[in-house]
Amino acid sequence: MKYQTGRPGRVFVCRLSDGEDLLKSLIQLAKEEGVNAAVFHVVGGMKGGKIVVGPKTEQMPPDPEYRKLNESHEVTGMGTIFLRDGEPAIHFHGAFGKKDDVRVGCLREFSETFLILEVIVTELLGIDARRQLDEISGMYLLEV
Repeated sequence: MKYQTGRPGRVFVCRLSDGEDLLKSLIQLAKEEGVNAAVFHVVGGMKGGKIVVGPKTEQMPPDPEYRKLNESHEVTGMGTIFLRDGEPAIHFHGAFGKKDDVRVGCLREFSETFLILEVIVTELLGIDARRQLDEISGMYLLEV
């Protein structure tokens, strides 16, 4: 295991309104505020999005299995923000539930808030971890 030691910095309490995109909003916040490393927690609702629910097989590079959120879902989860090629990149895993149907996955590409999403972002100071392209998986993975 590789690791770095840092400390918490600023804390942002964010409210996303109906129709706003979680991923785009967090990238915009990170750019505007100069956040290079952070952890965040999400609670609220989503009515649109695309999530990865795992690879189709165990082969490398992985071929992701996607599911779309096409109606309102309750959501909770956590994620990280680290730089990829000098730009903030989001990695968010959450649980998305509607009635008795619950999915857990990695939110990708787009999302759409239903009513409200509450997001608490905690900046991580003293951390210079980055997302780097991993040749084996073809994915941008965390390097510390």
